[in-house]
Amino acid sequence: MIDRIVEILRETAETVVLPRFRNLADGEIVEKSPGDLVTVADREAEVMLTARLAALLPGSLVVGEEAVAADPDVLTRLDDDGAVWLIDPIDGTGNFAAGQEPFGMMVALMRGGVPVLAVIYEPVPGTVAAAEAGAGSYVDGVRVVLDHTPVAPEELRGVVMTRFLPPDLRDQLESRLPNLSEAIPGMRCAAREYPELLQQTRHFALFWRAKPWDHAPGALLMREAGGVVKQFDGADYDPVHPRNGLVVCRDDAVFGLVRSVLLA
Repeated sequence: MIDRIVEILRETAETVVLPRFRNLADGEIVEKSPGDLVTVADREAEVMLTARLAALLPGSLVVGEEAVAADPDVLTRLDDDGAVWLIDPIDGTGNFAAGQEPFGMMVALMRGGVPVLAVIYEPVPGTVAAAEAGAGSYVDGVRVVLDHTPVAPEELRGVVMTRFLPPDLRDQLESRLPNLSEAIPGMRCAAREYPELLQQTRHFALFWRAKPWDHAPGALLMREAGGVVKQFDGADYDPVHPRNGLVVCRDDAVFGLVRSVLLA
């Protein structure tokens, strides 16, 4: 089924997304909430993905980011015991609207509220990251197994997304960033951040907002590669009942270091 999902994502990108990249007309970019953009490409891609994925698995439900923006009650479908598609039609919309990379498309298949399939597709480089529960994670067809060699606190490299943090917490984290080996600027695109973690260019990524369409696909990818996705308090991330404050790490040991260095 993963191959069909990738095919659907590619066809949607070629039909709807890429023709509008750096080619959006006036009025095709709007602010759906302060600082949160949506484009005509987001909406049209979600319509196409919704139809194609629902047809791929008859009887399945669909939860899309833009559908939830229009009707928050759509989000309750994630509690369904059956199959539910979770769609982020364009992740990194701010980048896309500005004619910049990165941006990507993300899909997860949920069963009983748990991700069982996930695909992250970046149309411009054509990168595919995919995972199936119990079958591992792959980037462009190559299986990923994360390295668990111990890391010292002063060796930590990671992304700290400060944009949406409450002011007090932002001040705390920014004061502690010098304790890291390297604080990598966030790219405002989870569809790139998760593949970068899988490719082990950093040890962790810290996010404030934990929306299911932003993190359910990547959470499955990380867990199948041996990583962890946890709330600030150490609870495992639950996309059906997400809470703000999320740390994505290559293992529990790194999570413990991140908490001690940045959050304690």
